[in-house]
Amino acid sequence: MLDLIENLSKSLDKAYNAQSIAGTLRDFFNLNFNVKNLEIFIFDEKSGRIKDFSQEWLEAESGFDSNNNENVEIFDKISKDNFFIENGILFYSIPKQGRSIGFLKFSDGDFEKITEFLKTAVYLISLKIQNILLAENMQKNIDFHELIRNIAKIIETQYELSYIIPLIGEMIDKFMTNHLVYIFVKNNGKFELLWPSNCNDTNILNAFETLPEKNEYKIINNGKTGLFPLVSENRVLGCIAAKSMSSEISESDINYLEQLAKQSSATINRANVYAEILKHATLDALTGFYNRRQLEERIKQETAKAKRQKTPLCAIMIDIDFFKRINDVYGHAAGDLVLKTVSRTMRSQLREYDVAGRYGGEEFAILLPFTRTEEAVMVAERLRQSVENKKIDLSKVNHETPNKIINVTISLGIYEFKITDSADDLLKNADKALYEAKETGRNKVIVKFDE
Repeated sequence: MLDLIENLSKSLDKAYNAQSIAGTLRDFFNLNFNVKNLEIFIFDEKSGRIKDFSQEWLEAESGFDSNNNENVEIFDKISKDNFFIENGILFYSIPKQGRSIGFLKFSDGDFEKITEFLKTAVYLISLKIQNILLAENMQKNIDFHELIRNIAKIIETQYELSYIIPLIGEMIDKFMTNHLVYIFVKNNGKFELLWPSNCNDTNILNAFETLPEKNEYKIINNGKTGLFPLVSENRVLGCIAAKSMSSEISESDINYLEQLAKQSSATINRANVYAEILKHATLDALTGFYNRRQLEERIKQETAKAKRQKTPLCAIMIDIDFFKRINDVYGHAAGDLVLKTVSRTMRSQLREYDVAGRYGGEEFAILLPFTRTEEAVMVAERLRQSVENKKIDLSKVNHETPNKIINVTISLGIYEFKITDSADDLLKNADKALYEAKETGRNKVIVKFDE
């Protein structure tokens, strides 16, 4: 008996999460007591449900639904009797300070020897389970506060809702792993889905008609779906909808989502304020290049100067290759890091008087005053090679991809301004060359000459 307890203790020491504990116990009891199957069920005080311990706290299946009266009766009976055998199955209580926190379910095996062994061994099992639960709860709280902080930090680099909402959506979706998450914004009195790309749940879509105008959440769909308004200064900006994939949304999840909605509301409101201010600014917040508005002004200035002084002027249009794939695979935070890294890398290869602007999304425009086509090609090749050789560490923004190093490439189109051209012709023709570079293989430089 002592040898068995020592072997069990050593095996449990190696287990590091709920799944490995369940696997360890199954192997141990199968080897020593001929048990065909062993399951662990734990009572979750926050939700008031019995859950399968080995399924990452997803609802227990195979007849052990939390709403099943038989399941409730088993837990009540196990709390009083410590263990019992029914229909060829042994149920054994998992104790904690004089009460039961769940039960072990054994199929077949030598029940007499098992019950004798568990009089001592069950405390080892219980302690290991409690430690895992405590560690998971602590990690959940750590992850939550990290999430709140990250949502607040988004506006350090972005002010456009088309970027901010997907970032928030991805962050919440990763945290609320057992829920479908949707984010809507209110536009002209109607709620429009901004993340993800579609929502076919009519319960959610119809519920907006009765959504409270105050900062109060609403539970629908038999308690499985929650609507959490995004409210700032007594004005509804939008809504976070979360649908549980197992059963009713628990009180703890409601609490998390309420706080996430409040922080998201504050971030969206500040982003709207800053976006209005930035309409009158000159620099793009993410890359540090000129923004689109200021770039257009500089194009007018540089083309007018080139005509007046009869000096050469070239433009380079640049696009990051397969940028959408980066966002889809690694998330928008990784996409932002790529944009910042690429822009910083290109800036290091330019002269002080060269004009660098973010044209939109992953497109950039570079104006090269006093530069002819041959020189512009050399600059473009230098930009292309420097970006291709730059290693980008995504682990800085995506902790799920530790030490994930990627490289990206760019496609470039060049056009030299002619004295007969209009200001609009400069980027228009450079963009045609860029299109050809992308259509003929990417990661290359193409020059647009006179037709």
